[in-house]
Amino acid sequence: MELPGQDMRPVVNRLKRARGQLNGIIDMLEEGRDCEEVVTQIAAVAKALDRAGFAVVAAGMRQCVIADDGNLDTSKMEKLFLSLA
Repeated sequence: MELPGQDMRPVVNRLKRARGQLNGIIDMLEEGRDCEEVVTQIAAVAKALDRAGFAVVAAGMRQCVIADDGNLDTSKMEKLFLSLA
């Protein structure tokens, strides 16, 4: 299943923000910042990555339903979805 680039623009933007947050976390650790601040930022990045993953799976499901020619592999889609859990 191919994902249309225009559908992925918000996901790409979210991942780029997460990348920036992750770089910030690395800087925080290297600076010896407070544990609570670091963990809060790690949780924020984890949530952003989760949301990006769910958006990709949702877009893939939409593609499969739109292009369904009777060969929709629901077990494959379920496996992809559950891999994010």
